Amino acid sequence: MIQELFNLKEKTAIVTGGANGIGKASCEILAAFGAKVVVSDYDLEAATNTSKSINDKGGSSIAVHCDVTKDEELVKLVNKTVEQFGGVHILVNNVGGGGAGRESPYDIEVEQFKKVFEMNVFSMWRLCQLAAPHMKKGGYGSIINMSSMASINKSPAISAYASSKAAINHMTRNLAFDYGPDEIRINAIGPGAVRTQALRKVLTPEIEKRMLAKTPIKRLGEPEDIAGAVLYFAAPISKWTSGQVLFINGGGEQTLD
Repeated sequence: MIQELFNLKEKTAIVTGGANGIGKASCEILAAFGAKVVVSDYDLEAATNTSKSINDKGGSSIAVHCDVTKDEELVKLVNKTVEQFGGVHILVNNVGGGGAGRESPYDIEVEQFKKVFEMNVFSMWRLCQLAAPHMKKGGYGSIINMSSMASINKSPAISAYASSKAAINHMTRNLAFDYGPDEIRINAIGPGAVRTQALRKVLTPEIEKRMLAKTPIKRLGEPEDIAGAVLYFAAPISKWTSGQVLFINGGGEQTLD
C-alpha cells in the first residue's frame, strides 16, 4: 500500500530547468519512483548529461532544449513529450530567473522587469495550458510550480523576482479551481535558501552565518530537500491536495537582515 502511494510507473513527467540544482534533483527522484522524465533546459548539454545519468541507472529519460520565454518551444516541448512517451501526467515548472540585489528600481529597465515575468509566470501558465488536456486524457494530472520564500519576504532590489513569485502563488491557487474538475492537481513549492550553483557563487561563511540566524534547522537547504516535496505533490499520496503553497525553509527565513 505504501509503495503504491508513491508509485509513478506509467507516468510521464516534464521538468523545466531540469539540468541542474533543484530541477535535476526533481528529475532524479521522479525517475527513481518509476516516472519517465523529460529533462527540459536551455542548456541542452547539461540536460543530456542529467538524462544520461538517469538512463544509466535504469530509468527512462530524454533531454529537450527549451527556452521557456518562446511559445513555440513550449509547444514543441509538450509535443515531443507526447510523441516520445504517449502523454503527460506530471509537470514541474521549475525554471526561473531574476533575483536579489539585481533589481533596484533605480537601475532596472522595464524590459528587464517584463522578462522576469515572462520567464517565471507566463511560461508556467502557458505550460499548464498546454499540458492539461493531455493530463485530462490520461486520467492523471499533477502540476508543481516552483515559487520562493521571496514571494512572502520583503527585501531590497528584488521587486521583479519577488512579485513574480507572489504571482505564482496566487495563480496556483486560482488554477486549482479551473483544473480540479478534471482531476488535475496544481500546487506550488516555496524553497528557502538552497545550495545551488547560483547561491554558491555569492556564498561566504559570513553570509551563510547571517542567513541562518533566523533558521531553527541550522543549515541551508539542499536540492534533494525540495525534490522530496516535488515527489509528494507528483505522487498519488497527494491525490486530494491542490491549490497549496508549501514553504520549505528549515523552519525560518534565510535573510541577511
